[in-house]
Amino acid sequence: MSASSLVLAPLVSEWLLAALAAVLVLASAFAAWRGLRGWVWRLLAGLGVLAALANPALVREIRDPLSDIVLVVRDTSTSMSVGERSENAEAASAAIARFAEADDSLDLVEVRGGAAPDGTRLIEEVRSGLGDIPRNRLAGIIVISDGQVHDVPSDPAALGLEAPFHHFAVGDPRATDRRLIVEEAPRFGIVGEPVRFRLRVEDEGAPAGTAMLTLRLDGGDPIRARATIGETVTVEALVQNRGANVIEIEVEPGASELSLINNRAAVSVTGVRDRLRVLLVTGEPHNGARAWRNLLKSDPSVDLVHFTILRPLDRGDGALPEELALIAFPVFELFELRLHEFDLIIFDRYRRRGILPANYFQNIARYVDEGGALLITAGPDYAGEESIARSLLAGVLPARPTGAVREGAFRPRISTAGERHPVTAPLAGEAQDWGNWYRYIGGQVLAGETLLDTPSGDPLLVLSRQGQGRAAILLSDQSWLWARGHDGGGPHDELFRRAAHWLMNEPELDEERLTASLSDGMLSATRTTLADTAPDLEVTWPSGREESLSMTGDGPGRFTAATETGNEAGLIRLRSGEATTVISAGPLNPREYLDLRVTRDALAPLTSATSGSSFMLGGGSEPDMPSLRRTRAGGLQAGPGWAGLQRNGAYTVSESRRTPLAPGLLVAALILALMGMGWWREGK
Repeated sequence: MSASSLVLAPLVSEWLLAALAAVLVLASAFAAWRGLRGWVWRLLAGLGVLAALANPALVREIRDPLSDIVLVVRDTSTSMSVGERSENAEAASAAIARFAEADDSLDLVEVRGGAAPDGTRLIEEVRSGLGDIPRNRLAGIIVISDGQVHDVPSDPAALGLEAPFHHFAVGDPRATDRRLIVEEAPRFGIVGEPVRFRLRVEDEGAPAGTAMLTLRLDGGDPIRARATIGETVTVEALVQNRGANVIEIEVEPGASELSLINNRAAVSVTGVRDRLRVLLVTGEPHNGARAWRNLLKSDPSVDLVHFTILRPLDRGDGALPEELALIAFPVFELFELRLHEFDLIIFDRYRRRGILPANYFQNIARYVDEGGALLITAGPDYAGEESIARSLLAGVLPARPTGAVREGAFRPRISTAGERHPVTAPLAGEAQDWGNWYRYIGGQVLAGETLLDTPSGDPLLVLSRQGQGRAAILLSDQSWLWARGHDGGGPHDELFRRAAHWLMNEPELDEERLTASLSDGMLSATRTTLADTAPDLEVTWPSGREESLSMTGDGPGRFTAATETGNEAGLIRLRSGEATTVISAGPLNPREYLDLRVTRDALAPLTSATSGSSFMLGGGSEPDMPSLRRTRAGGLQAGPGWAGLQRNGAYTVSESRRTPLAPGLLVAALILALMGMGWWREGK
């Protein structure tokens, strides 16, 4: 194909050329007004000068036409797996490919993608595809998607499109879906107190009626509440653990569902402990009392209330109470009125001496059964007649005395159960360097696990669960020697801080626990147990797929398993025996799942700004395709049942010839001749 065109290559700047032309016109007009002779010839001479300065040329080109390019962007995000959307998108893409193949002046570039952790990012794929296409050859963009796109720019001009943008929407536009919306959820909560959630159930297929909501905390027992569809409801859940508490919320399936994925949601509430309140009652002054006080006072999260019995009621010294500068032991306030305000009660070498009536011991036992925590540190009196093991507290004690008090140097050791228990397992490698103790009380274990024992196998530290609460006993009053560094010392603060936090339900110290983590596309699970083996790991993926994994040993009481996450995104449920946990791959509530209906609204600003249009392809086995037409650039690009792809007329030049139209010598001679004619006419 050849073409000719007139081009100018001015020898001076364009503004100077325009100024000279204006001067010539004004001078010629003035001469004509005055009636001067020869002004016409001078005007023609001036025009000749201007033509020479404009340097016109005739350019003849041999042009090779370039084909236009249509960019097809196909959505492959998770929402496209609903129904037959993916198959319809494939059929629509094939139809466009056939149209492009039949038109020699049209090429096709196809891009697939859009899946991202924070929703469908299809416009990123559009930008990627445009990066390889010259804009002067772009015939149009066709996006094949269900319309759930989450990265549409607020300003359509940001894409800089000069070609039509069409949206081919796949899926049944009449389909309805029930979905759960979390309107409000707290990020933090106080351990032991409820947090409130605002939820709403939407269902176009059943706009009236109710639906059952189910809440689970860290995969535990369900909490159920009924909600009115379309109305906001408030539900409560108790924050049980410090740190992350994942609360799953699920609404029962509706009559018409696109997917059950968006019937579920999850929120993570970080549990924060209010100040831990500990009551320490020391039965009599002794060397270990200060060690316990210093340990508890060093923890900034602990509010300590400490009483030491300095003068029991059975002391016969004859002194009157008003003669002594002592504070009366507030028995009624502590053990009747405010008992349940404490997170932990410690009896340090306490013996029955008439201070606590029998019914108060019963109150403490009930406090433990209902979720409280009790720690006993026993001295020689624990083996005697005044032992608290002979009170109504005996039912919650992990061990009872045998009546023997053993004296002599011995080194405490971690038992077999202690090597597996999270309270003492981290200390196992240091046991051979611990210092000696010199006395312990013989005991018979009634419940729980022995974590520390003597070289002869007698129990020293026993932890047990009692009802809903926990109890522990230390059958020696010599632990303070470690705090003083005697004979090399030992892990006094670390050991008993961990034991105290286990008693106060610290989840990281539970002996039966399942944890999980995600890293580099791998799901790793760790099972802590006191048993010799761990049950298989059962994994339920966000898509509903289930997987079973064997757990392998990774040290005493520790078993692990790992698997790849693949493309799964959302909440992953894990179970090993009775232990459960949940973890999120990506966001807890992926935007991709919030609304699975077909929509044209998200991409409407782009189609409108570029003279494109949206077409519903339907949800049947064959898409209802609009016809494709080639259109004139700048003209109408869409209409009822058809979508336009513009012709740009782009080309490359293979050969070009330039012929000057104002050769220098010829123009100079013409100018001189015209000037001469002007002078001759003026002289007549």
